[in-house]
Formats: sequence, structure tokens, C-alpha cells
Amino acid sequence: MSEKKVVTFGRVFWPSLLAVFIVSLIGMLIFLIVIGGLISGFSEQQPMNVTQNTVLHLTLEGDLAEKSSSRLDPASMSVQSVTGLCDILYGFERAEKDDRIKGVFLEIKGARCGMATAKEIRNAINRFEKKGKFVVAYLSGEVITQKQYYIASAANEIYAFPTSMMEFVGLGAELTFFKRTLDKLGVEIQVIRGRDNDFKSAVEPFFLEKMSDSSRVQVQRYLTSIWSDMRADIANDRKTSSERLFQAAENMEIKRAQDAVGLKLVDGVKYRDEVVAMLVKKTGQKKNELRLRSFEKYAKRKFKDNQSIVKMNNPNIAVLIAEGDISVNGEGLSSERICESLREIRQNKDIKILVLRINSPGGSALASDEIWREVKLLKERMKVIVSMGDVAASGGYYIAAPANYIFAENTTITGSIGVFGVIPYTGKFLEDKLGLTFDRVSTNKHAVVSPNRRLTPEETGMVQTEVDEIYAEFIQRVADGRGLSTERVHQLARGRVWTGTDALKIGLVDKLGGLDDAIKYAQKTAKLKDARVMYYPKHKEEPFDAILEILEEQDGAEMLVKDKQIPSEFMVYYRQLMKLEQVKGIQMRLPYEIKID
Repeated sequence: MSEKKVVTFGRVFWPSLLAVFIVSLIGMLIFLIVIGGLISGFSEQQPMNVTQNTVLHLTLEGDLAEKSSSRLDPASMSVQSVTGLCDILYGFERAEKDDRIKGVFLEIKGARCGMATAKEIRNAINRFEKKGKFVVAYLSGEVITQKQYYIASAANEIYAFPTSMMEFVGLGAELTFFKRTLDKLGVEIQVIRGRDNDFKSAVEPFFLEKMSDSSRVQVQRYLTSIWSDMRADIANDRKTSSERLFQAAENMEIKRAQDAVGLKLVDGVKYRDEVVAMLVKKTGQKKNELRLRSFEKYAKRKFKDNQSIVKMNNPNIAVLIAEGDISVNGEGLSSERICESLREIRQNKDIKILVLRINSPGGSALASDEIWREVKLLKERMKVIVSMGDVAASGGYYIAAPANYIFAENTTITGSIGVFGVIPYTGKFLEDKLGLTFDRVSTNKHAVVSPNRRLTPEETGMVQTEVDEIYAEFIQRVADGRGLSTERVHQLARGRVWTGTDALKIGLVDKLGGLDDAIKYAQKTAKLKDARVMYYPKHKEEPFDAILEILEEQDGAEMLVKDKQIPSEFMVYYRQLMKLEQVKGIQMRLPYEIKID
């Protein structure tokens, strides 16, 4: 009888594991070879087909940031794309000088941006039209918002989808207060603000049930100022009066796009194919010969080509984009990355002047101070011109303070010169609701600082002193940078928010204008015959950039945005919670997250 052989687990498992590893490795190598070939083929991009009587097609949809970006979401295998203001402005600038470009077909489908960004796009449209070229705007969707219409109102002609609803009711703000909820939970928020920072209302929802008088005054003021500027711009382009627009909003005369036609704010209601047919007539082409080309693709190509040429010919003007919440590292405006760029610019002997573009509500006081220091050091070698975007407030203003000259749009939100600290006490909540108790052992009385015990009066006093010292330093920084007394700055500060229009009157900014105006001023100030502008942080070509660009350009490609996978109302609170997780230390932050549709 033959002896039965027993095969051990190890003799089966390890050879199998090795085989799987080898097959996976071979598969990965094949994948990389194929991808490498694709990238190589994509990198040899053909010039964009732009011929005489070309109409550029610009679609404003989704988020608009300072710089364009694209990334592949591996979860949904879709391209998430953000259109950059820099690309849009440069695209219009190039198109107005391009004799082959006849006009622009502007479609607005729910663009999300701040008021200053909207203003800069309008200005670019106006400059383009002054060159004898046309812009035809088309508004569609379930609801046409005031901001969408505001952008479109700069166009020569405006058309809207026949059954679209339309908002034109003025501006308003609704704030959420959490005090009662926190009371029910047994959570106490210990708030410490800088001396007399009664306008620094970011923390009010934690200990009040409604707006303070100071908060109400500043919100009413900046809403009134922005609404006045919006009406003035629309009235100028649509040949009506600001007062008539106010009455239309007051009486809610516009509820549908057709109502706007009656007030001559819109030239007609049409389906998209009818607007395209009009474009055919404008260009004198046959229907099947309409040369409609992607504005975004045109702008990105021109911008990339320009940056490559500038790099080879030694830039003389640097534009540094500082966008997002200020933090030491991570996403947004991190001092780690922005300081690295500032040092690189300072060490580049060819660069004669810096334009610092700020679009930030502030954040970490420590990170703001790190950036301030690098701006101050750079200013010792060259002049610094600041261009404020949608918001440059609190820490965003702090890093602007050393500049030689500051530009802001009239709708820019700025100021908010103030400081606060928030320290939660959760001990009662955890004890009453979850039955958790805490005990402590320490060598010194302040060794255990925990959210599970209240601060002692002595500790509260220490934190208050620290906050006051940071606020006093903030005041001094602004006073030194703006040539004002500390007493005057304190009068303007106290955490108060200002629009660009009001900031100009009180001396916090020097001139109203956008990024283009700031760059032209920088060229004039530095006495440069030609402007060779390099944008920072520099764009780093990633291996999959070419593939992403091809995917973006595919007609009908499905573009998913994560926000759309979750109701927008929940996303607002989700983002706030994510930001709270990143908050550490004393904050220089805007009191509100301002959203104007």
C-alpha cells in the first residue's frame, strides 16, 4: 500500500503568493508602458485649429478659482476640473488681439465664485468688446441667479432659456446660531476676543442667539455697498438706472427670464439652438461651418505657452497666487508652500517686482506671521503690489499689510483686523450624556489643559493676554505698512469687515482695480518696457496632465463634482466641520463665510 503524501500549507501558499506577485508586476509594467506611450503621443499636441471668424465658446460652470486645475478622481474615474480666473483673463487678453477671433459665446450654468471674481470677468468682457468684437451670453438652468446675470450683463447681447426662473431681489444674509443646541448638549464654548473686537463676530453663533448690534451694522453696510455696485455696473451696460433696478428688486418684478425681457435686462428668450443660429449669421458662415472653439482650451494653451516663453526669457514680474484658508501646511494657503515661493522670487535676480494676489479669509495667526515675515524680507529687495480678490480679510489682510500699494475690487471683502480664540468645554456633555468622568494627576497646576475641564480665571486671563498681544501686533503691522497711527488703525479695526469701496475711503487700500490693473501698475512702477510675467506657485507638469486634458476636451464627457453627490445644504456644514478640524491656536479669520448668488 502506497504512503499518502501530505502537502503543507507553506508549500502551497508561498509559491502561490510569489506567482501572484510576479504576474501583478508584469501587468503593472505593461500598464506603465501603454500609459507612457499614450502620454508621449498626447504630449505632441497639435496646435488648436483657430481660423478666421472663429467664435470661442466659454462655459462658466462649477467652481472658479484663481488658477485652473484638474485631477482624476479614482473613485468615480471622472475628471474634476476647476476653471482659473488667471486663465480666463489671459484668454480674453489674447483673444482681443487675435484677428482670427470674431467673438465669444458665453454660457453661464451656475458658476460659483465671489463678487470680485465676477467683476473681473465683467471687466475682461468689456475690454474685449471695446476692440470691436462681440460677446453673446446665454443663461439657462432651473434658476438664473443674480450673480450669473451680473456676469452676463457685460455682454453685447443676453439671451435666456424660455422657461428658466430668474432671481433679482437684492442681497440678504442669514446666519446660523448654535447656542441653544450647545446648551441642550451641555457644551460650553469659551470665547476670547482681542481688546474691543466687538465686530469680530465669527464666534457669536456660539454664545448668542442672534446678531449683535455691531455685527448687524457691518453686514448691512457691506451688503448695501455690494448691491449698489452691482446695480451701477448693470445699469451702465444695460442703459438703465440704478434706481429702476432697485425698484424692480423691491417689487419682485422679475420672477422669470421673460420678465427681464420686458425690463430690457435680457434681449430675448431663446432655445440654445436658436442662439447658435444667430451666431452663424453674425459670422456670415453656413450652419455646418460655424467655427466654435473651446475658450478654456484656447486660454490654457496660450497661458502655458506664455509661461514657457517667459521662463526662457527671464521673467521680470512675479505674480504669486495666495488663495484659501491660511494654515501652516495642508490644503489651501499654507505658509510652508507660499514662503517657499516667496524665497524663490526673492532670490531670482531677474524679477524686479512682485504682485501678490490674495484671495483668503485668513486663518492661523502663526502661519500668517510666517508669510508676513517673508513678504517683509522680499520687500527689502523689490516693491510689492497687492491685488485683492474676492476676500482678503483678517489674516488675508495681515499678509497684505507690508505691501507698497494695494489694489482691491469695489466688491472685495477686506479688513476684519482682529483676533480670537475658541476653547470648548465638553466635560459636562460627556458626563451627563455618556456617563464619562475624568480625574487628573499633575506636577503643576496648569499641566493638564483639556476640553474636559473649564479654564480657571487665571488661565482665561493668560489666554486673553496672549490674544491682546497678537491683536496689538496686528495693529502695529498695519500701522507700519499703511503709514497710519495705531490709534487710527484701532478705530478701523476691532474685527470690522469692509468692502473695497469703503476700504479705499478709509485708507486700507490704495486703488480700486483687478489683477490686470495691478500688473500694469507694477510694470509702470518698475519702469519695465515689456512685462514678462511669471506666475507662482509654478505649475508642475504631472505625468497624467496630458491625459486629463484630453479627457476634459471630450464632448459630452461626464464631469462629476463630489459636492453634487451629496446635497449642497449638507456640504456647507460638512466643509465647516472640516475647517474646524484644522483650526489650531489663535486665529485671524473672517467672521463669515460670505456667499452671494
